[in-house]
Amino acid sequence: MLKASGAAAGAVGIASLATPSVAAGGGFAHPGLLHTRTDLARMAAKVKAGAAPYTAGYAKLTANRHAQSGWTANPQATVYRGAGSPQNYATLYNDIHAAYQNALRYHVGGDSAHADTAVAILNAWSAKLTSLAGSADRFLAAGLYGYQAANAAELVRDHGDFELGRFQEMLSKVFAPLNDDFLVHHNNAVVTNYWTNWDLCAMAGVLATGIFCDDKAQVARAVDYFKHGEGLGSIKHAIPVVHDDGLAEWLEAGRDEGHALLGVGLMGTFCEMAWNQGIDLYGYDDSRFLKGAQYVAKWSLGGDVPYTANTRRKGAIGGWSGSETATRAAGVDPNMQRPIWAMIANHYTKRRGLSATYLTRIAAKTAPEGGGGDYGPNSGGYDQLGFGTLAFTRDKSAGTTATPTPAASASASGSGGASDPRPQSAATSSASASASPAGGDLAATGSGDAIGWTAAAGVTAVAGGLLFMRRRDRIRRDGAQ
Repeated sequence: MLKASGAAAGAVGIASLATPSVAAGGGFAHPGLLHTRTDLARMAAKVKAGAAPYTAGYAKLTANRHAQSGWTANPQATVYRGAGSPQNYATLYNDIHAAYQNALRYHVGGDSAHADTAVAILNAWSAKLTSLAGSADRFLAAGLYGYQAANAAELVRDHGDFELGRFQEMLSKVFAPLNDDFLVHHNNAVVTNYWTNWDLCAMAGVLATGIFCDDKAQVARAVDYFKHGEGLGSIKHAIPVVHDDGLAEWLEAGRDEGHALLGVGLMGTFCEMAWNQGIDLYGYDDSRFLKGAQYVAKWSLGGDVPYTANTRRKGAIGGWSGSETATRAAGVDPNMQRPIWAMIANHYTKRRGLSATYLTRIAAKTAPEGGGGDYGPNSGGYDQLGFGTLAFTRDKSAGTTATPTPAASASASGSGGASDPRPQSAATSSASASASPAGGDLAATGSGDAIGWTAAAGVTAVAGGLLFMRRRDRIRRDGAQ
């Protein structure tokens, strides 16, 4: 039985879940990653009442093969992702999504068998997993599956059989060091070698682990990197140009649609997890993320958007080097979907009462959102936890100046940079390189594992590593804008 979350998170006892619990020692609110107690209570009440669109979202969840209580975990001691290794990372992401979906189904429907299944999956992995390995893509595993595992575990952290301490240790010793090191060293590549989504994976992993493990320093570093980081995942690098019409260019639109959507989804995930701990990044820098998300939504709907030519330096530090220029926004496929829009659209239009026409349109077009397993069999279909129609649909707030109100908030002070050495091609680019390594692409992003759209978001790392503070650079950047 869930001791704190309890079956009340399902169909009964919903009123008792209105207030987030506070971690022992005054740390962070739990549950407090993508979903709070209030969120879980809302989902359960709306589904019980037969309210649309929650019922359609819940139907997507219950129909997914991962959301069944008969799921059995297949844990591995070492997970490999990337060329040149015996790749087995699909086992990890399938099990994580099964744990998340069962846990979410428990909270909404109230059947404890689903909570038990989620706990059994997560316990099996924390008892066996010791390392992540492979090419640069191993950092995709560290970032993507790290933040996802933390979210799945957050939903059952109070279950009597869940090995909380052991799971925290796994996140801290297997996933977090890789994410931290990537943001510091970027796999020993120049800081712009990796596109936006690489940083965002690592950032999401650091933030989720910090909250789950009540590590305020980790949370502070992640938030500071969002604001001031040297890599392309920090907000002013990911969204470098703001236009007078209220739209702001998403850098990776110059690469391709799939990666741009991935990046928007990851930044939204980052902002939502921070919001649930009292940190408003959705509104940071005059709601810069809103402007970038609106840009990507308009573009993905087939609208014309401007794009300022952008040249990235790439290559290994002290090794080969080159550059690549993206000159315009790439073409789009109107049928391409990722389950990312409900969360972002509902924050800005329902929590904040703002107008966001393109977000509203694309959220309606992609509803009801599914999750892992609903968007193809390969890794790209598992980059987001999904089910946003169920999880993030909200009634409109009475006021229009919503602020996050969790138990604790974190200040941000440290920033850093990091790198992974292999070029990633832009959709429309001209590239020049000298002495390209014999091994070819230095920063492979799982491009061989595409499902119509490539789902890559890599992160590279070595054990340990803290995000070094670069106050002088931060002051310089803030002064420039």
